[in-house]
Amino acid sequence: MPKYLETAEGRRIAYFKHDGKSPTVVFLGGFKSDMEGSKALYLEDWATRNGQSYLRFDYSGHGQSSGVFTDGSIGEWTDDSEAALEALTQGPLVLIGSSMGGWISLLLAKRVPVRIVGLLTIAAAPDFTHDSMWPSFSEKQQDEIMTKGVTLLPSEYGDPYPITRKLIEDGKNHLVLQEPLKVSFPVRMLQGSLDNSVTRGTALKLFDHFEAGDLQLNFIKGGDHSLSSLGCLEIIKTHLEDLLNSSNA
Repeated sequence: MPKYLETAEGRRIAYFKHDGKSPTVVFLGGFKSDMEGSKALYLEDWATRNGQSYLRFDYSGHGQSSGVFTDGSIGEWTDDSEAALEALTQGPLVLIGSSMGGWISLLLAKRVPVRIVGLLTIAAAPDFTHDSMWPSFSEKQQDEIMTKGVTLLPSEYGDPYPITRKLIEDGKNHLVLQEPLKVSFPVRMLQGSLDNSVTRGTALKLFDHFEAGDLQLNFIKGGDHSLSSLGCLEIIKTHLEDLLNSSNA
């Protein structure tokens, strides 16, 4: 059973924390996903076996946390994440941001830069509500969002995703690709060559926006958006170990 953190806004955030050596590795999941996904669990198993401090949690409206998904937004999920970092971790952090979690990790890098000693993004989707989602909607979908407040977006992962006006409008207030992303820590970016959700152009745009002394973008041949096959998980682990070695150098 997870433990729960109550935020200042009254949201109950479900989490699992494994205590170990510093820095703490924090997994930030994707849009409408949860902390029971294969990447989060694989990395927790790795952390346990290696004595590494590790945290995984669900944003509000996701998984086992309180709230309704359609009430959430990028800003609120970033607030949840910052609250988890403040209350549940100490010292330096290595963030792993998957898909939307990549966007949230970049927002956290702006909020708590002094604590972050490494960042690993997995099919990062920065600014996706503004740059890819809204422009791809039909006029009918855009009209539904503006008049009804929500439209249903088909998903290859199961039930349609409800996309709200709040999500779209809040996303505009948290864009990260409008100016250079200056960071002092090493960054590793992973992107699948067969990703149907985040384009390689998005990965290159993020790469170009970073101003970092130690930055790598790695394309995985044949990798999809989830990058959850055993081979991809091992690649993720290898890059995480590289980051940890760099942060301890």
